[in-house]
Amino acid sequence: MRSNTRLRPILCAALALCAAGLGLSSPAAAAPGTTAPAPSERLLDALRSDLGLTEDQARERLRQEAAAARLAPKAERAAGAAFGGSWFDPRSGKLVVGITSDDVAGPVASTGAETTGVPHTLKALERAKTRLDTRAQERPVPPAVHGWRVDPRAGAVVVTVEKGAAREPGVAAFLRDAERTGPVTVERTTEAAPETFAAGVVGGDPYYINGNTRCSIGFAVQGGFVTAGHCGGTGSSVVGWDGSAMGSFRGSSFPGNDYAFVGIGNGWWTEPVVLGWGTVSDVLVRGSQEAPVGASICRSGSTTHWHCGTVLGKNETVNYSQGAVHGMTKTSVCAEPGDSGGSFISGDQAQGVTSGGSGNCSGGGQTWYQPVNEILSVYGLSLVTA
Repeated sequence: MRSNTRLRPILCAALALCAAGLGLSSPAAAAPGTTAPAPSERLLDALRSDLGLTEDQARERLRQEAAAARLAPKAERAAGAAFGGSWFDPRSGKLVVGITSDDVAGPVASTGAETTGVPHTLKALERAKTRLDTRAQERPVPPAVHGWRVDPRAGAVVVTVEKGAAREPGVAAFLRDAERTGPVTVERTTEAAPETFAAGVVGGDPYYINGNTRCSIGFAVQGGFVTAGHCGGTGSSVVGWDGSAMGSFRGSSFPGNDYAFVGIGNGWWTEPVVLGWGTVSDVLVRGSQEAPVGASICRSGSTTHWHCGTVLGKNETVNYSQGAVHGMTKTSVCAEPGDSGGSFISGDQAQGVTSGGSGNCSGGGQTWYQPVNEILSVYGLSLVTA
């Protein structure tokens, strides 16, 4: 995604000539009968640094996660109405499927997944969360309530609350309402309240909105790119890292959601690439297969560049000061102002665009992203892939 007047040297001039050097291609992305490219050494270095893995462990984990992502839809179909959610277990290296009936244990196990009993189906948990989302739209949510998510591992909707705040009148009232919606458990945290990651104009490899806000490109799509909705409203003009006009926001949603589509022109084009910023080789995007909870995941942004962590939860409602955002995925990856809108990727599969979080990349933090497949569906877009 670069102007044709000035191409950053970090990107290869011809993708066909340098695809072998551009990052990771997981086994999940390989066509039948072909061998997927091996993960780059720099990506392995990042996983060793951020997840504390040895090189062999990093290679094996990437292989296992790709296999789990491929298996997840088949295992869900085998579980049928008893499906209680699924997640990746790094200890066993396998996909784990929660089931509410032992009758489906055999069919699910035959797919290659492990099974464990859970008290509620995923659909039941999602219905409870939807009721809680509706309540939050009707009445203000106290800032000490950071968010809520469906957690099949806990068998409940998990509400995250600042430690020591559960007895405050507003928080206590919210939790009472939450308990009426279905199975709910409270998670206490010492993390700061979540914030979005937009920033003022500084150097780096950004795009700028109306000349005074900096965010990061998410993924190239046909006709432009996707990014975070809080970065700009529909119609807002956008310039690139070199100051040349790119285009404008064709669609934007925030709060409620946090996604946007920026249409480009003016000599800019799209590439199926996520920048590795020299920490890893630039990564070719080959699809958008969803990574399970527990899988490793990495983020690219214009402030803190490349960092990795794990997927902690899905379908979380995050309570920003501007309003709640629904359907978010929570990760242990850090981010900072200016990283908003940037890419979350697992192997070579696009996952989502950075929304917000807490903490920073010096002391540690956590970050949420809006899943990319939802954005593509809402705007009728096609991901640009290698």
